[in-house]
Amino acid sequence: MDLKQLSSAVEQISEERGISKEKVFGAIENALAAAYKKEYRKKSEIIRAKYDPNGNLSFYQVKIVVDPKKVITENSDISKLEEKENLIRFNPDKHILLDEAQKLKPDVAVGEELIFPLEDKRDFGRIAAQTAKQVILQSIREAERASIQEEFGNKEDQIVSGQIQRFERGNVYVNLGRAMGIMYPNESIPSEHYRVGDRMRFYVLAVQDDAKRPGIVLSRAHPNFISKLFELEVPEIADGIVVIKSIAREAGSRTKIAVMSNEEGIDPVGAAVGQRGTRVMAITNELGNEKIDVIEWSEDPAKFITNALSPAKVKSIEILPRREAKVIVSEDQLSLAIGKGGQNVRLAAKLTGWKIDVRSQSNPETIQEGGVAEAEETPIIHKVNDEEEEDNPKLDTNVFEENN
Repeated sequence: MDLKQLSSAVEQISEERGISKEKVFGAIENALAAAYKKEYRKKSEIIRAKYDPNGNLSFYQVKIVVDPKKVITENSDISKLEEKENLIRFNPDKHILLDEAQKLKPDVAVGEELIFPLEDKRDFGRIAAQTAKQVILQSIREAERASIQEEFGNKEDQIVSGQIQRFERGNVYVNLGRAMGIMYPNESIPSEHYRVGDRMRFYVLAVQDDAKRPGIVLSRAHPNFISKLFELEVPEIADGIVVIKSIAREAGSRTKIAVMSNEEGIDPVGAAVGQRGTRVMAITNELGNEKIDVIEWSEDPAKFITNALSPAKVKSIEILPRREAKVIVSEDQLSLAIGKGGQNVRLAAKLTGWKIDVRSQSNPETIQEGGVAEAEETPIIHKVNDEEEEDNPKLDTNVFEENN
């Protein structure tokens, strides 16, 4: 074992894995102590190693100072000690009584560690060497995981860029630089085709500190991915001037977002769409031409539902109890309001949180196929606080009619 060459190896590991040199040296010391203990000492002893960059190595045994009144020895009467708490079963391999410790160090305190130098040995057997290797690998993995957790912990709910590296059982593994992210099949966009080497942007769904689970979970299908893309493309949204109130998404096909402005004179839809649609087009291109409808949010349910059914034009809306709305459209707008496979009304219901029943003006009593959509839970980007909730009027049951 050439200990002097370890310093250069430590430098390399530290740079490649993004781990501090102190943690790498700590891993080496733990490994050498484990090998020494395996080869020369008792299993119950506490053995530590000290290694410095100059190649100097020393081993020592650690004993913890204990109070004689709080230990159980072989001669103790266990029956008299049953009611006492916080007792320590004395082990001479790792404990030393306070009175004995004071002979070595007069000012020693209970709980303090005393070290006893051990004979220097460098010749480890195969089993001890294997133990050292396992300890080093495990320690470096733990340090690397902690470093990644520290770096990516604040990137949860953010967008990161990565390069697709491989596919396994439907999962997409993405190289994020120092870490590997995973995108599960249900978090990918169904219409997208991923190729090794492609560089893409991803939404960080979760950063998990669990050795048994993938550390960084990515998504391109999550509705909040749309929200974060808009924050990157639209300064007004990043600055909080324009707020995304809610999002309804069918990844790869179509998304509806509702926006509002916190400042008078700012058109929230115009800001989100951009001049000649440049801003929304950039997001659409990122998502493989997924259609995006940007509509204005309103606290008036009738107006909000009308906007949500865009691009269809609504004739009238009847607001019913239990957050239900009956929408009347002209015959030529019926298929547009319902959408292919009921998609438009379905997304509108998700966006608004209302059950929507779209019917024809010429036959208002007939339920249309695919024209009824239940409200489903949708990620609300803007959470209304208590003060705002008090200021907002309660929803009225009224009838909205188009002004001809």
